[in-house]
Amino acid sequence: MTQPTPYPDLNALLEAFSIQARASLGDDLIGVYLVGSFALGGFDDDSDVDFLVVTRGDLTPVQEAEIQAMHGRLYDLKTPWAKHLEGSYISAVRLRRGADGSALLYLDNTARALMWSDHCNNSVLRWTLYRHSVALHGLAASTLLEPVTPDALRYEVRQTLRSWLDYIQTQPHSLETRWGQSHAVITHCRMLYTLREGAVASKPAAVRWALERLDSSWSGLIERSWRDRPNPSLKIALPANLEDAKQTLEFVEYAATFNV
Repeated sequence: MTQPTPYPDLNALLEAFSIQARASLGDDLIGVYLVGSFALGGFDDDSDVDFLVVTRGDLTPVQEAEIQAMHGRLYDLKTPWAKHLEGSYISAVRLRRGADGSALLYLDNTARALMWSDHCNNSVLRWTLYRHSVALHGLAASTLLEPVTPDALRYEVRQTLRSWLDYIQTQPHSLETRWGQSHAVITHCRMLYTLREGAVASKPAAVRWALERLDSSWSGLIERSWRDRPNPSLKIALPANLEDAKQTLEFVEYAATFNV
């Protein structure tokens, strides 16, 4: 396997992941892919390691148990990256038919055990998979699905923006930590980029775009939020600046009515 990242210990983890996935799934494994920041670029020491595993069919109970055990073994490896794998398992049929919001077997960042979630069953991930994914095993992912159109991306992001607004308005405590507040701003920069450009950008690229293209009244909030991104495990336990939290709610409301 070629070296997919600049981090030797992460590359060793990904090689172990690919080998153990092949051992667990055998001929039912089609491919293991890096998506997210390690595919789009803009990764750093605080990035999640986003992946997607494509299988020939839905996992059987035996295979699911094998996969759970495998991720437990990977979690126990000494590299810190082992705690930051995040991704899902999907059959080739479900991948090709497009995002439908149904639950997939999913490993959350910092989690040892998988659960069922719709986290990865979306058009944004499929766009990244088709155009930028790194194959750790298997054929190029572009052979497995059709390209996602800009309009499909924009439609999905519009729905997501409304969901974010509803959630934050009813759960304002989600902005009360430094991680939650900065994460909301950076994520909305990415969504606004997608609305305007019909594509997906990495976090730093979207932040740069937002500072250049959005009204300058948001620049201070965006800059402070980006500076506060490092060390998320620390920031999640620290209270947000009250004024930044207030402005973040205003930014979320602005984004929900953003005109392309």
